[in-house]
Amino acid sequence: MQKDIILRGCSEVVNDNMETFKCNPSPCSKLNTYNWAYDLPQGLIPYDVVEVRFKNTRKGFYRNVNGLEIKQGDIVAVEASPGHDIGIVSLVGEQVRQQIKRYKVRTENGDYRKLYRKAKQTDIDKWYESISLEESTMLKARKISDSLNLNMKIGDVEYQGDRSKAIFYYIADERVDFRELIKVLAEEFRVRIEMKQIGARQEAGRIGGIGPCGRELCCSTWINNFVSVSTNAARYQDLSLNPQKLAGQCGKLKCCLNYELDAYLDAQKDFPDTNIVLETAEGPAYHQKTDVFRRVMWYALNKNEQTNFIALSVEKVFETIESNKKGIKVKLDSEELKPQGAVPVIEELDYANVVGQDSLTRFDDKKKKDKQQFQKNRPNKPNSANNRQNNPENANRPNNPGGANRPKFQNNPNRQNKQNNQQKPNENKA
Repeated sequence: MQKDIILRGCSEVVNDNMETFKCNPSPCSKLNTYNWAYDLPQGLIPYDVVEVRFKNTRKGFYRNVNGLEIKQGDIVAVEASPGHDIGIVSLVGEQVRQQIKRYKVRTENGDYRKLYRKAKQTDIDKWYESISLEESTMLKARKISDSLNLNMKIGDVEYQGDRSKAIFYYIADERVDFRELIKVLAEEFRVRIEMKQIGARQEAGRIGGIGPCGRELCCSTWINNFVSVSTNAARYQDLSLNPQKLAGQCGKLKCCLNYELDAYLDAQKDFPDTNIVLETAEGPAYHQKTDVFRRVMWYALNKNEQTNFIALSVEKVFETIESNKKGIKVKLDSEELKPQGAVPVIEELDYANVVGQDSLTRFDDKKKKDKQQFQKNRPNKPNSANNRQNNPENANRPNNPGGANRPKFQNNPNRQNKQNNQQKPNENKA
């Protein structure tokens, strides 16, 4: 149940002392709308249309006909066809007027649907009961569609708040005749059936996942409206036209290709046409790639050559084109004929290479290191021959004090017997 509530942009439902049910919004819900005008003074007559959200990305705008005090997060009962639905207020005030203009909402019969009341305990209980049936209904509907051999996939089911209607979201590559399916579903679940087709991007946003950038998918976090993406967006940004890298988890082009497209288009307004071949003294030069923000264009004397590119600034390319129009072949300087790796950087980087500044032994035992240093700097022993020679006080001191008359070993009888026993075998051998 907690997971199903989160799909509606709500982490938990709380009940205050005024018998009003409120929703604590989930911080990761893309259905949240930030009301940046919440602290601005309102007009004499506040705007009476509120924005209400439902499951996934479904939202609606309803008029507060009864003049109720509605706040963001309240759970309300709104008009539906048929019966009523339960939703969560996502936006109130003048900001709703801007949302209506943004989404170009169309009214029914010249007016919006009505907001009946704040949800009561009976409404919440029935809402919970409807939510608990959605997953089992989806699994049964998939089996029914497979038995009818329909080329479609039912991805999600949403019950209305009063459990009088169910919306089935499906994906299909071709047009599907599901009239027989609607009859079977109506007999099976005893509710009104509504089929709504969604695309692959909406399906990926509903399932969620992690993108190649390491972050959660944009379509499952904050994107509400999907803008068409074409391969021209990759061409303008000089990206490799590799379908595996340009496609997202939905199988379509990544939505993030449009994020920086406007910046690239603005930067390339004064760039020359890349299809123009430059006539130089060394031969024709063909365009290979462009560094847009450095304003550098790379050319090669051989169209199929991938090395020894010639780096030219945009101004230099324009000058070469004007000279070619006059019939003059420009001779490129040796500095411009350097390979790609030797081209000087136009602007200095704002960071420095700090690799190697930290010692690899900075975490070693300091006591052990100090001991080794002490032994290295320790003076020679006082009894050594060098110190005796260098020190005049030790000049008359004997090398073996008190040991001149000392025998090499004492006359030990056991030792003499041991030496005699070692000599006897040699005598026998002789």
